[in-house]
Amino acid sequence: MSSPLRFDRAHTDDLMSFLAASPSPYHAVANAAARLEEAGFRQVEETAAWDATAGGKYVLRGGAIVAWYVPEGAAAHTPFRIAGAHTDSPNLRVKPLPDTGAHGWRQIAVEVYGGTLLNTWLDRDLGLAGRISLRDGTHRLVNIDRALLRVPQLAVHLDRSANTEGLKLDRQKHMQPIWGLGDVEEGDLIRFVAEEAGVEAEDVTGWDLMPHAIEPPSYLGRDRELVAGPRMDNLLSVHAATAALAAVAGQDDADIPYIPVLAAFDHEENGSQSDTGADGPLLGSVLERSVFARGGTYEDRARAFAGTVCLSSDTGHAVHPNYAERHDPTHHPVANGGPILKVNVNMRYATDGSGRAVFAAACEKAGVPWQSFVSNNAMPCGTTIGPITAARHGIQTVDIGVAILSMHSARELCGADDPYLLANALVAFLAG
Repeated sequence: MSSPLRFDRAHTDDLMSFLAASPSPYHAVANAAARLEEAGFRQVEETAAWDATAGGKYVLRGGAIVAWYVPEGAAAHTPFRIAGAHTDSPNLRVKPLPDTGAHGWRQIAVEVYGGTLLNTWLDRDLGLAGRISLRDGTHRLVNIDRALLRVPQLAVHLDRSANTEGLKLDRQKHMQPIWGLGDVEEGDLIRFVAEEAGVEAEDVTGWDLMPHAIEPPSYLGRDRELVAGPRMDNLLSVHAATAALAAVAGQDDADIPYIPVLAAFDHEENGSQSDTGADGPLLGSVLERSVFARGGTYEDRARAFAGTVCLSSDTGHAVHPNYAERHDPTHHPVANGGPILKVNVNMRYATDGSGRAVFAAACEKAGVPWQSFVSNNAMPCGTTIGPITAARHGIQTVDIGVAILSMHSARELCGADDPYLLANALVAFLAG
């Protein structure tokens, strides 16, 4: 028998606030951590010794967060239930020497990050966010959330073929934003950012900065049944998994047979190969240390991993009404149809039949409808942290997510009900 939904449309309202407040992976993990702190979790440092106390804990490393809840009396070999996601989104990133320009325009030198839809960044008011690193080894979050930058498109009078032959953009020449007039001055941008952050420019020794669209998320449609907003891929999943972990941690410990985990990684959009990516050691290190902190041995670690399951949650493709031929003819996920199970027999997704059964059971328990996604055989299939997690740690992994339109655009589109349906399914999964 299915249980009543824990989350409703208020969850989607909160998602929009989360998206607006998280213009970079660093802001996303800080906001997720703040929500977990409200639920009683506490941060533990990787450089400190970990104790065996029960309760909620989390580790922050750059743009990644791993959080877990240990029920009172949990054995060292207790398996984990992991909700996995990623914090990064395709966008533009500021280069090490950012000050550039030509013909009286001051510009910012940027590099294209991930597989972004370049045209969606044109003629859009952009802010600037990320983190700066200071001489004393600390970091400071920065969010200049106002119209600061713009990537101007060439007028149609100067590109008569744009509407007939398609817009052709050179990633190096055409994507550098303008932010003022006058001569280029070395150090200008970082002086400005330092002033906004309330620090001295000479104390800023490093930066990880990125433009972001400042238009806030919003409901869309006659009946407000859709949501448009930035970075849904994949902050929608980070938000849902954070809410689900906090909800499970609020239950009676006797009702939690597993150790529920949130694992949100950076750098998924460019291959996950970093110390904060899914292909790095972070998750394995945290899980192992959790076992050993509770007095476990390598045998306990092996037993725990053998019984562990991960739901890798990432957005997928809803069927596009203008391009239906690009989708598989028999698999058409729709907005507000519930979360999708992502399948690819060539292991671009980690799902198999056994994993399908785990996901179906969670959705049934939560009373949540779900759908299946598979790519058109003639189209290459994307991938996720799922296969990486499965192969690196030897744990069963299932790829799921929410179906959206305009994936990798500066502004994406989903059904307004799907975020809370996903969160409810994740609660049922994490709680066992």
